[in-house]
Amino acid sequence: MSAAPDERTTYAPGRPVPLLAIIGPLRHGAGDPTFRSVDGSTWLGQRTPEGPATLRLDVRRAADGDVVEAAAWGPGARWAVAQVPELLGDRDDPSGFVPAPEHPELRRVHRERPHWRVPRSGLVVSELVPVVVEQRVTGRQAFQAYRRLVRGYGEPAPGPGADLGLLVQPTVAQWRRVPSWVWLRAGVDAQRADTVMRALAVAPRLAEITGLAPADARRRLRLVPGIGVWTAAEIAQRALGDADAVSVGDYHVAKHVTHALEGVVGDDARMLELLRPYAGHRFRVQRLLETAGVGAPRRGPRITLPTHLPQ
Repeated sequence: MSAAPDERTTYAPGRPVPLLAIIGPLRHGAGDPTFRSVDGSTWLGQRTPEGPATLRLDVRRAADGDVVEAAAWGPGARWAVAQVPELLGDRDDPSGFVPAPEHPELRRVHRERPHWRVPRSGLVVSELVPVVVEQRVTGRQAFQAYRRLVRGYGEPAPGPGADLGLLVQPTVAQWRRVPSWVWLRAGVDAQRADTVMRALAVAPRLAEITGLAPADARRRLRLVPGIGVWTAAEIAQRALGDADAVSVGDYHVAKHVTHALEGVVGDDARMLELLRPYAGHRFRVQRLLETAGVGAPRRGPRITLPTHLPQ
């Protein structure tokens, strides 16, 4: 029998909570060892500022809106349950977001998903490492590499998380001890591994960005060599709940957003022009379209995976 939770909380925002749609971006591939969905419950292995935690989330339907029951185990349990409202988008304010009449597809998607919110994990390093691993490679490559690294250097999540095979990311010190050849064997080239190490060297300064304005936070992230506009945006979306951090430089995003908004595939410059009226909500547009699977039609062969890296 599982041990009783160290901490519990209930989050009842008075609206439906599409849990997996909200926190889906925190999952890095179907095999992410820090994220599990089991028998209707969602489990996260978290490296909180107070230590490792297992967080379980269950959604209960109610007449006046969903109720989320959260339970946590481990040294970081108190922090984890206190963060639940922000994790589920409580700090996100969509009130000023109104899709324009000339964007009927966006209007439709927004009408169908009025309760989606931007999540805020508050965990900068935990979001940074997998995002850097995802630079310039396919999702399949990145997810496989991240999974391999966490399985090799992470730790079992506290309490019942361990029984589920749930893991918690390594600490900053543990990440910094991962040898260069291990990164390479996992499929992460020296450039990306070096970026992770440079960021971890200033991890306390980066952790402070949760208290900064979103634009200032992204600027501080970009002071780390190897963290550019795309990487800073992807971290800010997850760790800070930044509703304006659109993924400029992504292989797919500009194509999908431009096609959804005007029916023609365009580049980053065109995407930013189309998103100008949505300043403050540009990532909201991106993510709403992503959750609905709206975008440019796929043409041509898939990107092939390289075979020159050691297995």
